[in-house]
Amino acid sequence: MMSAWLLPEHIADVLPAQARQVEHMRRTLLDVAGAYGYELVIPPLVEHLESLLSGTGRELDLRTFKLVDQLSGRTVGMRADSTPQVARIDAHLLNREGVTRLCYCGPLLHTLPSGLHGTREPLQFGAEIFGHSGLEADLEVIDLALDCASAVGLKSPTLDMSDARIVRGLLAGVAIDAPHIHAVVEALAAKDGAELDRLTSCLSPEVRAGLQWLLRLYGNDDVLTLAESHLPKRTAITAALHDLRLLGRHVREAYPQVQVGFDLADVGGYAYYSGSRFAVYSPGSCDALLRGGRYDEVGAVFGRSRPAVGFSVVDLKELAEKARVDRPAAAIRAPWAQEPCLRAAVRRLRQHGESVICLLPGHDSDGEGVQCDRELVKHDGEWVVKAL
Repeated sequence: MMSAWLLPEHIADVLPAQARQVEHMRRTLLDVAGAYGYELVIPPLVEHLESLLSGTGRELDLRTFKLVDQLSGRTVGMRADSTPQVARIDAHLLNREGVTRLCYCGPLLHTLPSGLHGTREPLQFGAEIFGHSGLEADLEVIDLALDCASAVGLKSPTLDMSDARIVRGLLAGVAIDAPHIHAVVEALAAKDGAELDRLTSCLSPEVRAGLQWLLRLYGNDDVLTLAESHLPKRTAITAALHDLRLLGRHVREAYPQVQVGFDLADVGGYAYYSGSRFAVYSPGSCDALLRGGRYDEVGAVFGRSRPAVGFSVVDLKELAEKARVDRPAAAIRAPWAQEPCLRAAVRRLRQHGESVICLLPGHDSDGEGVQCDRELVKHDGEWVVKAL
């Protein structure tokens, strides 16, 4: 018989030490976004399925838990990503004419983990800017993402960039169906040259050569020079390479501690992104901690197609393990008593931001999980704080 207290696979409790770090990180990230003028929104955990999976949200179908609403009888889903919800809020609830900046932080639920040791309940933080089609919005979002990484202590991160317009430009006008395109994109993502060659045997030599070149186009700025020489001269591709060069130059000037690279075969979210895209990695890590880019079509299904750029932290719990989080200030230990002067002293300390642990009678190990470096003692009739 299975123990009642066992949790489902890839679902875990967050214990005090980690929870303290995650909450500190959540507040820090929201403060950084607030300093840029991003307003906090809190989308619901559950929505009607057709809303959650509309438009670009269809890519989330297999990752979305589905259940029946007992009130309406309609199928609802547990959100697997917050970006479509934020796009709905921008399109239908706020309905502003100008630029809108929104941020959010909340749990997601996935049917399957992202990897062998991944969680099915990530805590996602993200920020989106709607209403500006120029590269200035892309620059702002990258700045915000890197400032967020710095604020939580991520040292010497790597920024990898790509652009969805490159592959879209290569495949524009190609007479193959959507499943075939999806297979081509998967071969690019896996950098599987043999499979890519097989899948593209029916395409023109120019397109086949361009797709094969993408597998070799990763590294520093030389990648962009090679791409300009070997990829077809098409408007979308030329614009993408121009923008990537400008974004890379900006990041190197503003964030000299960040290592900038390009991977033009990185096509994750091909059906989702419409322009530049990026990922932030910690040193020595193969998994991105932050991902973002431009996705101008995200709000089209809600009847209001607006330019949109944003990023999200894949999982705050994972980021808390990779980044430096300041230790909380040590607490003050105090005896428990109903003496008015003692209780007043404890209240004053707490009002001034101190943590005070009143040791309950009969429990010598009370406050075991909190470090105390001072104690409240009575001296000459007054309650004073002394070092332990």
